[in-house]
Amino acid sequence: MIDIATEFGRRVARRLAEEQIIWLTTIDSHGTPQPRPVWFLWDGETFLIYSLPGAAKLRHAAERPQVALHLDSDGQGGDIVVFTGRAEIDQAASPADQAPAYAAKYQSGIAGIGMTSGEFAASYSVALRVTPLKLRGH
Repeated sequence: MIDIATEFGRRVARRLAEEQIIWLTTIDSHGTPQPRPVWFLWDGETFLIYSLPGAAKLRHAAERPQVALHLDSDGQGGDIVVFTGRAEIDQAASPADQAPAYAAKYQSGIAGIGMTSGEFAASYSVALRVTPLKLRGH
């Protein structure tokens, strides 16, 4: 999906490795888009997002699995990265503290919210997996 032979593809790959926040947009029961910033891990094929149980994004994704993910722009209308895809609860995903790449990426963020990695994993115990189907941007 990401063509690293292109400048755009290389930039997308770099940003997915470095960025801490991606915006997840789900659709609520009224058809209203509901964007929210989330922590994520890109594994080269899918996005892994951990959530509190009962969060609206989980209900929205279960009822309407079509979602969008986007990274912040450069503030001048450039560096646009938007994915559209399908979300599903991933029952087989490891807890956040047992997913080494995720735990390493967010170690300081988890400490910053006053939690240990175990406390975070116990609280944010539901894994949402997003499979991107399309990528656009510039």
